[in-house]
Amino acid sequence: MTFSLEQHIEELRAEFRNAVDADERRQIAAELELAQAEMIVAMAEQHGILDTEPPF
Repeated sequence: MTFSLEQHIEELRAEFRNAVDADERRQIAAELELAQAEMIVAMAEQHGILDTEPPF
């Protein structure tokens, strides 16, 4: 999962670099921020830092 997120983040970065329209740049920046947050959560889960199971 993290590999596809990493790839998605790199693609968003490339899109951001090539975007000339301010609205498009804002939209891509928001998507990039969300993808980076997802990556942080995924890595925390992998390393056992974050438990996504509800407490019982």
